[in-house]
Amino acid sequence: MKIVILLLVAVLLILAVAVVSASDRIDRKPVGLFDLQRYLGTWYEIARYDHSFERGLAGVQAHYELRPDGRIGVVNSGVDYRSDRRKEAHGRAHATAVPGRLRVSFFWIFYSDYNVLELGPDYDWALVGSRSSKYLWILSRTPVLPSPTLNHILRLAEARGYDTRKLLFVDQG
Repeated sequence: MKIVILLLVAVLLILAVAVVSASDRIDRKPVGLFDLQRYLGTWYEIARYDHSFERGLAGVQAHYELRPDGRIGVVNSGVDYRSDRRKEAHGRAHATAVPGRLRVSFFWIFYSDYNVLELGPDYDWALVGSRSSKYLWILSRTPVLPSPTLNHILRLAEARGYDTRKLLFVDQG
């Protein structure tokens, strides 16, 4: 009887793992060619998946700058809808051995992957993800993207397995 129960539990665990891995078929591989110098500067957030650290923010921007120590200074900012006040988060990042992958930290020693998934030919837009499929951003060098460009980026995100219906479009006005 114990063997039957153990076998049943083992089969259920295997099925659970199979279901979880099948439900996350997202391609998080960063771009193969990446020029960090061209990526530095200011980016406007066009769209994002909802998450607590940006909830309620409009006019969201990210600024990346090379620091003297070789790391990258990161300043994310946006205007809080409720208070109409600009909020800023200061962090740091560093490049990795994988092109298009940065490690970013906004809190002490805790770093997260920052994967540049797709890039415009002139570094004029970027599709950015993370190790987790819960994060996705569309960034642009300008506050508004032309519709054909935005539609192209959305198709690229969908081809990678992201649900673009979950994107929140950011008011840059």
